[in-house]
Amino acid sequence: MKFNELHLNDYLIKTVKRCGYTNPTPVQEQCIPFILAGHDILGLAQTGTGKTAAFILPTIQHLMAHPGKQIRALVITPTRELAEQINDFTQTIIGRSSLQSLAVYGGVSKAAQIAKIRRGVDIVIACPGRLLDICNDKAIDLSQVDVLILDEADHMFDKGFLPDIRRIIRLLPVKRQNLVFSATMPDEIRQLAGNILVNPKTVQLNPSRSVKNISHSVFTIDKAQKTRLLVKLLADEAMGTTLVFTRTRHRAKNLARVLVQTGLKATSLQGNLSQSRRQQALSGFKDGTYTVLVATDIAARGIDVTGISHVINYAIPDTAEAYIHRTGRTGRAGCTGDALTFATSEDRRLIRVIERSLNRPMSQLDLPQLPEAHLPVRHQPVQTTARSHKNTGPAGKSSRVSRKQQRCANNSNIFGLAQRGRN
Repeated sequence: MKFNELHLNDYLIKTVKRCGYTNPTPVQEQCIPFILAGHDILGLAQTGTGKTAAFILPTIQHLMAHPGKQIRALVITPTRELAEQINDFTQTIIGRSSLQSLAVYGGVSKAAQIAKIRRGVDIVIACPGRLLDICNDKAIDLSQVDVLILDEADHMFDKGFLPDIRRIIRLLPVKRQNLVFSATMPDEIRQLAGNILVNPKTVQLNPSRSVKNISHSVFTIDKAQKTRLLVKLLADEAMGTTLVFTRTRHRAKNLARVLVQTGLKATSLQGNLSQSRRQQALSGFKDGTYTVLVATDIAARGIDVTGISHVINYAIPDTAEAYIHRTGRTGRAGCTGDALTFATSEDRRLIRVIERSLNRPMSQLDLPQLPEAHLPVRHQPVQTTARSHKNTGPAGKSSRVSRKQQRCANNSNIFGLAQRGRN
């Protein structure tokens, strides 16, 4: 099937084609007709399948067909990074049309966000806390919202955002379209979503299975050896762009510092960072300034970077669903990826749970010879800020890319497809 068979309007067909795409992913192929027909949706698909385009494209078509002067589409997300990612894609699609979109989240100027709202926006992509804050200031009107979209719903429900979401819903008109999208949906979360959706169409694409082009391997290792194993693995140039997961903010920060001291281009993404530093870390990881990003699960929500070759679970996640979320950051857009997990003897039971979810065993890898306990520090360590160094290509030429180029690359993940000419 082609995009032009999904009954999208000419503007959207031309925009999608200009981005280099012709074939929708399965989740887009199934969801878009239902959304255009006005149905509520429960969309269950693993990370990297193009869920964002599945709900943004038909929502934009609806807004174009029904012009208005108020906010008519509201997207709620659990993290600032995901809000920015969705807003970047939305702005790419609306282009020079009359539609306007805005990302709303904490950590930046609320006054600036309110000023933009007052100038007029059609689509708001928001985190619950900041949105409620602006609502309490009576600086936003949600009474004309036609479409409510909850993205990463499992994460929002699981992390306690449900009370905030309920408060927001009370500010919306009763008659509206509701779209709930998630990579995973445990039974208890499905029940909560049932309170929001009205006679929904369910699109389910193996939410408990990892994508097939990701290899899954495990090292059985003592806790004291994990950092040395990580340094050993990352020293191999074949590792490429690597995302490392830890459980705590403290560990993410300290582990990134150790990696920098060994000469690796590493940084961390964790909750203690200011919004500007979080954006700096994420932008640096996207443009190649950093090749290693150490992150916690919460901070990593919304990371959508083209070409992540490896995901390393420095600390094994608590659930199989969280494992699927983590490892879904690699193997996207038709590429292959590798997921490596550091497991202690105490993690055997959880490894078996993950293997049942994968429907296949994880490869057991032998430990390589590890470096000494006191890791060497290179003479010229990489700085920890994105401004301090550049990723260089042949002849020392900078390989940094513009924000426009980054956005175009990121959109390949939004569509869940590789651009023409890419592997």
